[in-house]
Amino acid sequence: QVQLVESGGGLVQPGGSLRLSCAASGSIRSIYVMAWYRQAPGNQREMVAILTNAGSTDYADSVKGRFTISRDNAKNTWYLQMNSLKPEDTAVYYCNGVVSQGFINGAYWGQGTQVTVSS
Repeated sequence: QVQLVESGGGLVQPGGSLRLSCAASGSIRSIYVMAWYRQAPGNQREMVAILTNAGSTDYADSVKGRFTISRDNAKNTWYLQMNSLKPEDTAVYYCNGVVSQGFINGAYWGQGTQVTVSS
């Protein structure tokens, strides 16, 4: 089985920064896609950033230029650096990974971490 554990959420003032981490553990051969999603109260879960194992990235228009997704392959960990945070970035952030265990591939979710942007 594969587990994803997020960390790094919290309360930050507008204009501030936070760095989220997602650590994958278990029987992992490779991670094809590493991603971050978020869900604000009353809204659907939305994609924030995606990073493929080929190095391609994609971002939601609302975070382009402010957020950066990166990875540490040796640690099976990926990050979301969030700068110039706005109140509308407030949400529960979830990491998502498409993981190969060799004999099977699957998509896994973390438990979520709250990010609150408020003065």
